[in-house]
Order: sequence, then C-alpha cells, then structure tokens
Amino acid sequence: MPAAGRPTVRSRRLGSALKRHREAAGLDQAAAAEAIMKAVSKVSRMESGQVSTSALEVRTLLDLYQVADPDERERLVQWARSSNQRGWWFDYQETMRPDYADHITLEADATYIRSWEPSLIPGLLQTPEYAESVITTGPTFVDSEWVAAMVKVRQERQRRIEEGGADFTAIIWEPAVAALSDGSAVHVGQLERLIEVGQRQNVTVQILPTSASKAAGMAGAFVAFSFGVEPRVEAVTVRNPANTSVVESPEDLALYVNIFDQLRSAAMSPEESAQRLREILP
Repeated sequence: MPAAGRPTVRSRRLGSALKRHREAAGLDQAAAAEAIMKAVSKVSRMESGQVSTSALEVRTLLDLYQVADPDERERLVQWARSSNQRGWWFDYQETMRPDYADHITLEADATYIRSWEPSLIPGLLQTPEYAESVITTGPTFVDSEWVAAMVKVRQERQRRIEEGGADFTAIIWEPAVAALSDGSAVHVGQLERLIEVGQRQNVTVQILPTSASKAAGMAGAFVAFSFGVEPRVEAVTVRNPANTSVVESPEDLALYVNIFDQLRSAAMSPEESAQRLREILP
C-alpha cells in the first residue's frame, strides 16, 4: 500500500505510465494480470496508483508490452523502487498538508521545472526573510514554530536547484517584482537573490511585463514538471488559497504547456529581465 494509505504522486505516475504502455501494446488488464500472476483487480489498482508495484512486476510488464527503450525502462523501475520512499519532507508531515507534500515530491523527482507566478516570487527562489513575510501574510493565525518550520522547508526545497539537480525556469509578472522596490532590507535581499540565481547555468528568470496583462490573465500560479531526459511535461501543480492540486491528464497538461509557451514568448529575455531587476533594486 502506498505511504499513508493513499495513492502517492509517484505511484500514480508509475501506474499511469504502465497503463499507457499496455494500451499502446493493444493488451487488456487480464493479459497483464496473467503475466505477473496476479488478479485483474491488482492490475487495476496498480494502474490507478492505489497499490505498490515491485521492480520485478514492472520489468515483466514492460517485457510483455515490448517496451525496449532502456531509459524508459530504467525510469519506471526506479519509480517502483522509490514509490514508497520517505523524502526529507516527511519529517515535517505533522505540519504540512498532504497536497504540499505531493508538490515537493514532484520537485524532488523532476529534471525540468517551469514556474509561472503572477503575484509572488517563486518558493524555489525566495530568501528566508521573504518566505517568512509571505507565510505570515494571510487570513489565519499561524504560530512562530510553524512559520519557522515552513521557512526551513522552503530552504530544503531549494537544494534541488542549488545542487544542479534540475533545470528551473521561472516567469514572474512584473508587478510582483516591482512590489520589492520600497527599499526594505527584506525586499532588497530578495531582489539581489533573483539577480544572483538568474546567473546560474540551470536557472532562467524571465519577467513578464506589466503591459502583458492578457497573457498574465490566462492562468493563476502553476508549476510544470518533467521527469526524463526530455523536457516533456508530465505533471502540473496548480495553487489556490485552499490547496494545491495535481494535474496529470494529457489534455490538461497540453493546455498548461501552451499557456507557459505563450507566457515565455511574451516575457522579457533573461538578459532584459536581469536588467529590469537591477533597475528596480534601490
């Protein structure tokens, strides 16, 4: 059973991939069940991510489906091995919502991350001081211990980018960075960090001009993830005040890919964006 008795994003991704390969091979669930000597109901639960799948079962099914690509085979076997692994974020599970943990799991597994933020600096680029100001701004009371834990989570999340584990592209609407122009130490530090991280080889920061309001209005904040050597989007998380939802259907993913491409086309180049950040810096 996946961790905590609920499908994890890892087990869902694995199940979805196995289902896609089975259907491409023109086989039904009964054929898959026979190959791994399990009930059809087991295959159904595997494909929906509700039960774990062993590495041996994955190899057997990929052989049946005639999946020969070594990279794809290795990726799915690794997903089977890691589907129930506890990440560092489980140390914070008592203070973290499950949907936030799902988002962090996707970040931890991703090779390419693309973020659109119309109102804030992305969490992967936030300084601790800016993160604290964001976390403490809201309609509900939060105690200092919880705030400190969430700031620590943001810092831990950033290690993925700092260590070069993933390529990260952030598009930020200009009003979000213009709001940092008041000269306060927190905002100056955040502007300086954006300029600094934008110079890293695996990080791209682009500012969407205020004038591009039609593009900015296409979608609220979202993050797109790719998990292989190619930057094919395989999951998107969408943030709203109540929760963070995971989008995985091919039709919806195609929509978000199209939106992000339009945002990137309308945004300033990385060089122009860096210059704009320097102009805003007091």
